Amino acid sequence: MLLSCQNAALAYDGRVVADGLRFTVSAGDYLCVLGENGSGKTTLLHGLLGWKTPCTGKIIHAAQPQNLGIGYLPQQTAAQKDFPASVFEVVLSGRIGRLGFRPFYAAADKVAAQKNLKRLGLGRFGRQCFRELSGGQQRRALLARALCAAQKLLILDEPLAGLDPAAVRDVYALLQKLNADGLTIIMVSHDLPGALSHATHILHLQGRQKFFGTVKDYKAWRKREHA
Repeated sequence: MLLSCQNAALAYDGRVVADGLRFTVSAGDYLCVLGENGSGKTTLLHGLLGWKTPCTGKIIHAAQPQNLGIGYLPQQTAAQKDFPASVFEVVLSGRIGRLGFRPFYAAADKVAAQKNLKRLGLGRFGRQCFRELSGGQQRRALLARALCAAQKLLILDEPLAGLDPAAVRDVYALLQKLNADGLTIIMVSHDLPGALSHATHILHLQGRQKFFGTVKDYKAWRKREHA
């Protein structure tokens, strides 16, 4: 078990937006979180990251969140789109959490940054200014940064936003490989067909937890809900 929500509720601006959360994420899971806008998905991720304390219930982690080796890709903001740094520097910053008492990046950090740039098809853009990239390229660069931080768990908030169909296929293929290699993935998505094709588990939110379980059981649940 990496983390577990035990009858937890999370609030945003004083209003409960995700209630009745009862699920467990184990090592090797690929969990897709589905639900309409405003259903509490991003707030849930902030709770899983340890940034937000449940107003009722509890979220239990196998270790302190900072020690779990979590890579996180947030929804993109205007500030992120205007980073005054090179693409390589932005991706390399994902290794900050591994510096410990070292004042500088090690060679291994730089190798990891270059490797993840290539994984996302951005190897030739390393020296370019981040703000000069297209929206889709920026999204891939920020995913590369999250991969630099991830050791056991990768948490992604709408990672496919702004990507063209070819890039979406490439990201899904990469996540599938990473998950097969043992990386646990939690991903917020609006792409139902993609979630059903790639995830192992589904969490469906609608202000509260409506479903949690395997993809097979989720398909049966949806069929009953829409009968």
